[in-house]
Amino acid sequence: MAHSEDHIALAAEYALGTLDAAERAQVETMMAVDTEYAAIVHAWEYRLGALNQMVGSIEPRPVVWENIKAAIGHSTGQAPSPAEEPVVAQATGVAEATGVTGQPVVAETTPIAEATEAAELPAAAEAAPVAVDNSNVVQLAGRVRRLRGIASIATALAAALIGMLAVQVYRPELLPEALRPKPRIQTVEVRTPAPSPAPSAQYVALLQRDGNSPAFILTVDAATKNFTVRKVGADAEPGKSFELWLISDRLPQPRSLGVIGGSDFTVRPVLAGYDAGTINAATYAVTVEQAGGSPTGSPTSAPIYTGRLIETVPATR
Repeated sequence: MAHSEDHIALAAEYALGTLDAAERAQVETMMAVDTEYAAIVHAWEYRLGALNQMVGSIEPRPVVWENIKAAIGHSTGQAPSPAEEPVVAQATGVAEATGVTGQPVVAETTPIAEATEAAELPAAAEAAPVAVDNSNVVQLAGRVRRLRGIASIATALAAALIGMLAVQVYRPELLPEALRPKPRIQTVEVRTPAPSPAPSAQYVALLQRDGNSPAFILTVDAATKNFTVRKVGADAEPGKSFELWLISDRLPQPRSLGVIGGSDFTVRPVLAGYDAGTINAATYAVTVEQAGGSPTGSPTSAPIYTGRLIETVPATR
């Protein structure tokens, strides 16, 4: 299971020994029911165990213990050691020579006491307990507590931020005006397809002579005013051309619509300059002209094929 930063900090403080009784009981309970947490505590104990290795044990020198034993022997009135006997004998001889058996002997034996005290002082200094520097442990414990405080503050800030974002999304009216999200205006360009043009009216004229089979079929589109001439059964003589004419009582003379080409279909847009009434009521005629058409702009011969337009396809409104 996932453990929070507080739980990890408790494990570290447990390894340092800085927890109170209640917190230690809490950690031990968690270790008993959660093997993963117990592994975390053991890992901290392994990391922090290096602090104990930094402080090594100090053994006193053997002479210290000898001096302590000698001092204890003098305090209990034991017999002097063989090393001290010459000094005592010398002091006794001096006392007998002077005839004083009291104070001079004590005065002569003062160096012995001073020597004993000198031996006791190093022994006491050597036997004094070694102070262990626990400053590193204290600093680490304080750092762990500060990290726990920082983690708690960061968790609270994250929770507050998530709450504010949720309010901005779902209930922005609860926030002050300065914290409300600004409305976003997005312009969307919608392009509607252009409507397909309605079918225009179609007109057809059969250009023929004396009711015989048509020589040409003329088709006119009412919307574009373009026309198409379909050659059916007429062939021009060598050095001659067929020319198409528009004849209307609204015009002073016939108007040329161009030479009909040698292919089966000839397409021209020249009707664009005429109104619909003139186009629909006109007579269309074909004359035989010299190659390339009439040089004067007027027919040079009588029409041999004529016809009028009839509506074959009505316009859709």
